[in-house]
Amino acid sequence: MPSGIDVTKAALDDFAKVQRRMLLAKEENATKTYADLKEEYITLKVLLNVAGVNLTEIDKIKE
Repeated sequence: MPSGIDVTKAALDDFAKVQRRMLLAKEENATKTYADLKEEYITLKVLLNVAGVNLTEIDKIKE
């Protein structure tokens, strides 16, 4: 069973990946893709907040 730190690390990795894809989707004006990614972004952001991660420096989307 993964430890809390393993789960947080995986969520941080996923958060960074989703943000990169959201920025690309926005640049390409792919509104449906952006909206789909935003749902995952919000879920990961909530999970990381509950885990006590300060997203101030790493949140590039700022929504």
